[in-house]
Amino acid sequence: MENIIRLQPPLKDEQIKVLKTGDQVLISGTIYTGRDAAHKRLVDLLDKGEKLPIPLDGQVIYFVGPAPAKPGNAIGSAGPTTSYRMDPYSPRLLAEGLKGMIGKGGRSPEVKAAIKKYHGIYFAAVGGAGALLAQRIKKAEIVAYEDLGPEAIRRLEVEDFPVVVVNDIYGNDLYEQGVAAYRRN
Repeated sequence: MENIIRLQPPLKDEQIKVLKTGDQVLISGTIYTGRDAAHKRLVDLLDKGEKLPIPLDGQVIYFVGPAPAKPGNAIGSAGPTTSYRMDPYSPRLLAEGLKGMIGKGGRSPEVKAAIKKYHGIYFAAVGGAGALLAQRIKKAEIVAYEDLGPEAIRRLEVEDFPVVVVNDIYGNDLYEQGVAAYRRN
């Protein structure tokens, strides 16, 4: 891979500003997991003015519900979940300091506007490659909502976790750019 950008959360605005759609990124360090049920609980806590079980400032959330780990592995297959299910909650979490989201598929106009406004970033991980992505996860620990099973919030330690920038702070969308390029050809 050429022109790889390496990031380590928590992310800062200066790091986000250099990212453009199509950039290949390797993330190392701590990221969190969460799907729609966990996102709803986080937003409900914010609405009540209560403390969140995870930090948001500068953090990255991976939209994933991993399979159980086999003996000797940190985690089971861990492929990305379709991101639009988090769209009702993502703008609020971005407003509270969340910087990065990892999933698959497009995002709503509201999420793209929030990414631009709050200097966030949306990355895609390769769907269907959950077993390979799991190899980049060195440690996984449930930190909240254990009752949600695979959808519990986990703190992951990742090393060179491969993602691609889909939505940047400049309003660009890699999926839309791809369709436009296809139509030109």
